[in-house]
Amino acid sequence: MDHRPRKRFGQNFLHDAGTIQRLLAAIAPRPDEHLVEIGPGRGAITGGLLAAVGRLDVIELDRDLIAPLERDLGSRGALRVHQADALTFDLCSLADGHEDLRLVGNLPYNISTPLLFRFIDQAHCLCDMHLMLQREVVDRITAAPGSRTYGRLSVMVQAYCRAESLFRIGPGAFTPAPKVESAFLRLVPYDPLPEPISDRAVLAGLVARAFAQRRKTLRNSLAGLITGDELAARGIDPSQRAETIPVTGYIALSNWLHEQTAGSGDRPVSGLS
Repeated sequence: MDHRPRKRFGQNFLHDAGTIQRLLAAIAPRPDEHLVEIGPGRGAITGGLLAAVGRLDVIELDRDLIAPLERDLGSRGALRVHQADALTFDLCSLADGHEDLRLVGNLPYNISTPLLFRFIDQAHCLCDMHLMLQREVVDRITAAPGSRTYGRLSVMVQAYCRAESLFRIGPGAFTPAPKVESAFLRLVPYDPLPEPISDRAVLAGLVARAFAQRRKTLRNSLAGLITGDELAARGIDPSQRAETIPVTGYIALSNWLHEQTAGSGDRPVSGLS
């Protein structure tokens, strides 16, 4: 398929045969599973997925890629191409009955974080996600508390999914070659959540506030929202910094904060967004 990559779509097309086989082996598609691919591009792994499962939905924003995909790969199985923006597309509308979808994608680096949050919002209909992302983003997602890379993205993904970095992918595997290294990420949504979350917006706001100025202590970064004494009463040292608090600590704190907000009008939830 001959199609010039478009910078405005953040297109970097995968072409390396070894990497393609490694990706397919990691995904391990099985017959009759319902897979959805985000951004198939020239169809580097699309054909392998379709041949393995027999049917495949793909979401592609670039309308010029749709006809070649249908022409070149449609004979391998039931291929449904949706010309749409994955940031707004309702993935769960593709699920038949009570089945869960498997999501696969090579995400544009410039919008990878919004896409991740969009997918997590729809995690109730996804059994797993296999995503190619910038390596630094994957490192942040999978980081443990206390590490340099542990931050807002780590907490907000790990609160909802088990995250695993599978392997790295060099720039030469793509056309054009990006200036950064990529990595392949596996996310498995929790069902049920190991730590129930009372209010997703409260958790998101709390975490954003805590990490807004990483060098500040929690006593200072959360000032006006939670006092030092209240942090201490929840088992958190107010002199700690945001990167030292585990995911479970943020969930527990946000659940407590939600209870306080629901009980009085003193701490408006809107202040956390």
